[in-house]
Amino acid sequence: MALVTGATRPGRVGIAIAAELARRGCDLVLTHRHGKRPTGKGRAELAAAEKSLAALGATVQFEHVELDKPARVAAWAGALLGKLARLDVLVHNASIYQATPLKSVTVAQAHEAFTINALAPLVISRALAKLLAASPLRSPSGTRMGGAIVAMCDIHAMGELGQARTDFAAYSMSKAALLELTLVLARELAPKVRVNAVAPGVVAFPTDGDESDAAMQAKYLSRVPLGRAGTPREAAEAVAWLALEASYCTGQVIRIDGGRAIT
Repeated sequence: MALVTGATRPGRVGIAIAAELARRGCDLVLTHRHGKRPTGKGRAELAAAEKSLAALGATVQFEHVELDKPARVAAWAGALLGKLARLDVLVHNASIYQATPLKSVTVAQAHEAFTINALAPLVISRALAKLLAASPLRSPSGTRMGGAIVAMCDIHAMGELGQARTDFAAYSMSKAALLELTLVLARELAPKVRVNAVAPGVVAFPTDGDESDAAMQAKYLSRVPLGRAGTPREAAEAVAWLALEASYCTGQVIRIDGGRAIT
């Protein structure tokens, strides 16, 4: 059983992670932002996700949670604890991503980014840690692994020279906090829960805004040694490996960036 936050939007990394875990035999709990009774586009999105994942053999349970409201996140996670018989994998994928230039960034924007991208993962991990620790999950070779947490970080928020981005202070700070949370949880939850991170470069360019511009994308890719953007599935494969196969791996960060971090 795998829980993936923010995993229903077509063409994005979250649904790709859900699909890859389904291919490898997981049933799924997926969080979404469409309200308790989705209608219109939101309802269609969930229906499409359920159909595609069912075709891969997974049963799917959808959960609406407001990740920007910590008290509600805590209540939801506590209630989920009572519903699930087991939990083997927790993927912190949900994220808010928006430009926040220094001249216009607000306290509210920074608070929202931190709450969704870092605080919500902390609250959810705390609530579900005991269930993950009880996981009977074994590696393909038969080694008992216990449960796994995988956090979706970002190569541009890892404290490395030359990688920090301008105009994204709120997002980058929150993702840096998520990376540190990953390392702390890896120590605190060992040896029963493995905690790792995947840090993509570009695996799915935004479909609107400045980063949807072809010239901007070409400029970015000119600094990627492999010469192309990645794909959501390539990021998802790394998540699945960490969650389901990497029996002797915790506190690690896998970069899925085509080599961008070394240029």
